Parts: sequence; structure tokens; C-alpha cells
Amino acid sequence: MKGFEKDIEKCLEVLKSGGLILYPTDTVWGIGCDATNEKAVEKIYKLKKRSDEKAMIVLVAAEKDIIQHVAAPDLSLFDYLEGAMKPTTVVYDGALGFADNLVAKDGSIAIRICKDEFCRQLIKRFRKPIVSTSANISGMPSPKFFKEISDEIKNGVDHIVQYRQQDETSAQPSSLIKWNNGNVTILRP
Repeated sequence: MKGFEKDIEKCLEVLKSGGLILYPTDTVWGIGCDATNEKAVEKIYKLKKRSDEKAMIVLVAAEKDIIQHVAAPDLSLFDYLEGAMKPTTVVYDGALGFADNLVAKDGSIAIRICKDEFCRQLIKRFRKPIVSTSANISGMPSPKFFKEISDEIKNGVDHIVQYRQQDETSAQPSSLIKWNNGNVTILRP
């Protein structure tokens, strides 16, 4: 557990200074930063060679984080998420307190309550949401495990988490849904 704790400490240091981390999530490896820091978010868009028109996902640790960062979320959604079979990202209207360049033009934001222990510890201790976007150049396939991540991405971040680098469990991106008054629209199964 010593390496786990060292990784968390280093990530916190990098996130607080506006840097980028490469870290394992409950889905694929992600590039992360402070979701409230516009300059940090811009660094991810540049690294991925991605237009800032394309939204990125934000990870939080608990339902209370959604309530804090979304205007009037429908709380019945949390019951739906409890029964979800795989990690599920939800597009919410009314994003609050995020970097402007992270919020879609319509004011929406994609958020996932992360169940991965490393991510949950990191987010809880950071006390802010963290961006999570797949660790690839825009348009390239998402790496299924750490060894598939390109050197360009690895060289473009400020810290690479050691924890779970050897894990070769094939990872898939999360489901992506939009929730509207109890109705689910599946955007990505």
C-alpha cells in the first residue's frame, strides 16, 4: 500500500499546481487535471490535439459531489446508477463551478461517480472533481491497458501513476447516458 499512498501524494501535488496526471480509473487509463482550473484543462486539449468543442468527462467520488456541481439534479437518477452493470457517465444540465472550457456550450457536463479505490481516495483528498479523458491523441484508439499508451502522452504529463501499470485486465470506456425526468437516453452503450 506504500506505493499507492506515494502515488496519491504526488498526484495531489501535481493537481494543486495545475499539472496533468496519467492515472488508472474504473474504466480506461485517463489523463487528469483539476476540473476547476481552466489552464490545466487547456493543457489536456493541447496534449490530446483535441478541439475544446469536444467535451471531456469529470470524475467525482460521491453523490454529494453531483449535488454540489450540478444545478437541480434529478435525485432518482442515483437509484438508476446503483443498478448499472458497468461504470456509467451521465450528461447533466446546469454545470456549476467547473472550468469554463470544460463545460459544453449548452451548459452541460459529463460526470461519473467513480468506484475505483485509487480514484475515490484521490478525489476525496483533492476535494474537487478531476477531469478524466482517455490517454490517447484525439482520433486514435483508447488504450486498453497502460503499456498501450503512447510515449507522446506519457511525455506530456507531469506525473504517471505507478499503481496498476501491470494490470492487463482489458478496460472499456464507460456507458454514457443523458437523464431527463426519469427517462434515459443512451449516448454510448
